[in-house]
Amino acid sequence: MQFDDVIRQRYSVRSYRGTPIPDDVLQRVLDAFVLAPTAANRQPIGLVVIKTEGREQELHRVYNAEWFARQPPLVVCACAVPEAAWRRRDGKHYADVDVTIAMDHLILAATNEGLGTCWIGAFDPVAAREVFGLPQGVEPIAMTPLGYPADEMPAKLRKPKEQLIHWERW
Repeated sequence: MQFDDVIRQRYSVRSYRGTPIPDDVLQRVLDAFVLAPTAANRQPIGLVVIKTEGREQELHRVYNAEWFARQPPLVVCACAVPEAAWRRRDGKHYADVDVTIAMDHLILAATNEGLGTCWIGAFDPVAAREVFGLPQGVEPIAMTPLGYPADEMPAKLRKPKEQLIHWERW
């Protein structure tokens, strides 16, 4: 698929077929996460992959939507290790930014493979830490179901380019 097509075809999927993801497809999607750039190449990122079968109740605790825990074959949780991240002069760590870039790579690679995703940020972080087995110092940042869409892409509603892009000054 052409990159422009990938960007235009990505949408937030909220209905999945339970079809298993072939291992070669999954590996290409996971490779995209690993290959993403991070500030100063510190790579303060990690990804936990969970098969949903048999884990539906646990995953439902993390995010209370039936399509999240019961429909897709996999759910992934992108995590940050803030202490390992590069810091700007004012002390701001870039772990969240690094995870966001890596997650976007994963989502676009999934779209390229015909898979659906839905960026989830409104999850229960305490439940996520427990369900995904995160050690101290590792923070859940975002997650997504991963599977083949069972719905159709809705129309994209976007602000006009002129409202979002500013030349030289805001």
